[in-house]
Amino acid sequence: MIRKNTLGEIHFVAGADVGFDRKNKITRAAVAVLTYPELELHEKAVIHQPTRFPYIPGFLSFREVPALLEAFSHLKTEPDLVLCDSQGIAHQRRFGLACHLGVLTGLPTIGVAKSRLIGSHAPVPEEKGRWVPLTDDGEVLGCVLRTRTRVKPLYISIGHKVDLPAARHYVMHCLTRYRLPETTRWADKLASG
Repeated sequence: MIRKNTLGEIHFVAGADVGFDRKNKITRAAVAVLTYPELELHEKAVIHQPTRFPYIPGFLSFREVPALLEAFSHLKTEPDLVLCDSQGIAHQRRFGLACHLGVLTGLPTIGVAKSRLIGSHAPVPEEKGRWVPLTDDGEVLGCVLRTRTRVKPLYISIGHKVDLPAARHYVMHCLTRYRLPETTRWADKLASG
């Protein structure tokens, strides 16, 4: 896993997400590729496959990454950056789904999570764009970023080939009027359907 920024020009950003049927028997993996900076849907891939790994806290990538890899294999456009609906290094083993996916695909990835898995942080100021560090045992794992004024923040951590300032920058630039980046909104909609 590479923790420094290796990004070049960004023309396509992707969102990656996974959903399951009610009985957790079928895994639905979705990748939405958007143009950047316009954030318009350019391409999508959705696959369905039998669920092969049980839900075990802290081992989400073993459950979801195989299906995501298959979804990525159906894309014609390789994204320049992937925002994952998951953790990056803000994980007990410092290797969450965003790291796992990034290393296996070779793509730069960012973890954009809706809730905290580990670490602690100070209160986040209420204004959009404000953030505080997310730390664990003195190590900065990411940031807690307010993407809308007076709305619950997101937990941002690097996955692969991106540093934290770049991760924050691209998450903020993938927002429209919602709490979640457009990449995540598209991928979630596709994975849920």
